[in-house]
Amino acid sequence: MASNKDSFGRTLFVVIGLCFICSMFVSTAAVLLKPVQQENKLLDKQKYILEAAGLINTKEGKVEKEQILETYNKYVEAKLVDLKTGDWVEGDADTFDTEKAARTPATSFVPKNDIASVKRVANEAVVYLVRDDNQQLQTVIIPVKGYGLWSTMFAFLAVEPDLNTIRSLVYYSFTGSGETPGLGGEVQNPQWIAKWNGKKLYNDKGELAISVTKNPTVAASPYGVDALSGATLTGNGVQNSLDFWLGEEGFARFIEKARNGGLS
Repeated sequence: MASNKDSFGRTLFVVIGLCFICSMFVSTAAVLLKPVQQENKLLDKQKYILEAAGLINTKEGKVEKEQILETYNKYVEAKLVDLKTGDWVEGDADTFDTEKAARTPATSFVPKNDIASVKRVANEAVVYLVRDDNQQLQTVIIPVKGYGLWSTMFAFLAVEPDLNTIRSLVYYSFTGSGETPGLGGEVQNPQWIAKWNGKKLYNDKGELAISVTKNPTVAASPYGVDALSGATLTGNGVQNSLDFWLGEEGFARFIEKARNGGLS
């Protein structure tokens, strides 16, 4: 009997020891890999910013890390903006974690009209200014997000310096199960993305007019984009995202100031 107890005790000791060693190994690996993961996450975001700006095309094949970094550092400037005032604020915009800030009550607010189902909004947001070789502003990129059918969809809205003419709307990430392939997933289809080019956000009265629509007449206008066939809720999510982030609780004050010379 004593021998069995000793055997059980030794086995338990070995199991606990192995668990401790494994947990230490996993914890150490997580700590060591975190900077690499953060770097890859930032690189991936920069890649899609460049795609929205028309500076690279990820659909033509793999884009090397060196090309992304060189192009981004040469042409793109990330800046922080206070959503409540529309003014620039100091800070490292490239490393600013918008999602973390949105989860923290001290650095965020609960929107009154949460049509995009974002729940909380960071007080500050990042805007990307894209310039040419002569340092002339070519594109302003605004991040937008909102809930589709199955997931929160993240995109970059690229507009011309007039803050009205759209260059592209590039969806790059989905938090959740993602949108249905072949239906809602078509927000990443190059043919659908191309339909946004040249469309207008605001009408002649200065009212937000861009519309994701099934009406062919509206879709053919300067303010309309064809809705995704068979993916009504995803299309509604795109519309709600734009309405929210271009509205008063989003970038409206920034856009108003920018259109009145605030980017100069």
